[in-house]
Amino acid sequence: MSVIQPRVVVEGLGKRYRLQHRHDRHTYTALRDVLTDAIRSPLSWLRSTTANVDVEEFWALKDVSFEVGEGEVLGIVGRNGAGKSTLLKVLSRITEPTEGRAVMHGGVASLLEVGTGFHPELTGRDNIFLNGSILGMPRADIARKFDEIVAFAGVDRFLDTPVKRYSSGMYVRLAFAVAAHLEPDILIVDEVLAVGDAEFQQKCLGKMGEVARSGRTVLFVSHHLATVENLCHRVMLLDRGRVKLIGEPGEVIAAYVNHAAPASVTPLLDRTDREGSGVLRFAEVRLLADDGHAVQGFVVGDDAIFDIQIRNLAGQAHRSVHVSIGINSAMGQRVTTWSTSYAGGDLPVTPASDFVLRVRLPRIALIPGSYTYNLFATVGGDVADWLLPAGAFEVGAGDYFGSGQLPGTRDGTFISDHSFQLT
Repeated sequence: MSVIQPRVVVEGLGKRYRLQHRHDRHTYTALRDVLTDAIRSPLSWLRSTTANVDVEEFWALKDVSFEVGEGEVLGIVGRNGAGKSTLLKVLSRITEPTEGRAVMHGGVASLLEVGTGFHPELTGRDNIFLNGSILGMPRADIARKFDEIVAFAGVDRFLDTPVKRYSSGMYVRLAFAVAAHLEPDILIVDEVLAVGDAEFQQKCLGKMGEVARSGRTVLFVSHHLATVENLCHRVMLLDRGRVKLIGEPGEVIAAYVNHAAPASVTPLLDRTDREGSGVLRFAEVRLLADDGHAVQGFVVGDDAIFDIQIRNLAGQAHRSVHVSIGINSAMGQRVTTWSTSYAGGDLPVTPASDFVLRVRLPRIALIPGSYTYNLFATVGGDVADWLLPAGAFEVGAGDYFGSGQLPGTRDGTFISDHSFQLT
């Protein structure tokens, strides 16, 4: 019986950041005054710049230990802020750990952010050879794989164009093709694959399976739980920088779904696992029936209302505000997205104070089951607030067609009105 050798060994890994919070009485000081004070009295200036700063220690990772074997695909799941991306950056040697160690047996290729490892001034052709060299591959081996990389990425028309002119999708296509085809011993992939189109995502997932079958190791972070369950041999759940569970995909994903459920009852303003500038903040979501009374869920075929209360922390009106609600199944699959961009366009001007955005859904047509929703807002194209997930709701069975019959989960995700007629 052969023993699977560990490719990745992580022991007691921790990563600490120091967050500085200033509480100056004066919020603005001219640059000339700062420079003058520093020159006149350096020691006094140094004391003044540190006296009003509180330093908070934040552990993005703490006491993380696990092993990944040859040919194994390890999925890593967790809510925003759980430490997933920090862990991958430590394993990729982008950032150093504060404590513990991570030993990688073999060459590592990482796809963490759009354009990571690419030189923007170089062409796609040059970047293929540059990345291969960084991975320690001889030029002859890169040249042997070159045509295969270009065909997979589908960027042959732009091969001699500087990559700074590439779209984010083109960046991802070429970056993944390089990382996967240059035969690294360990392939690390973050959620960045979500940038690509659906067809390319399927190609990537197939390639990662091929990489694993060839005896190489894959670490894969994704919020798409169905993909994680289908692709990964084991799954690790991170929570607030610590390993909560490692095991079979179905077991860990079920625990994650149940673990994420309490977020739906936590007041949105108290949530810290959010991203964005904060000029707008989602404060509360109320689910309402068509007659206006509060509900916890809906019945198929009933009208549904989402009242989204938004806190305007800047205290001023904003232009070009965009709000989206992403609806996901219990397994994390995106079912649909309700967006101001699709229905009516971005909000031209918001009130200077808090306001409520109402979303009305005539005859809700989701298959009965449990759903979660994400909230996303931008102001002038910049992310203001992003919560994932922001809440949950149930859809119960109802007589949508008036026939007493209703499709089940095997028949799809949506119900659509239809009729039959002999002609």
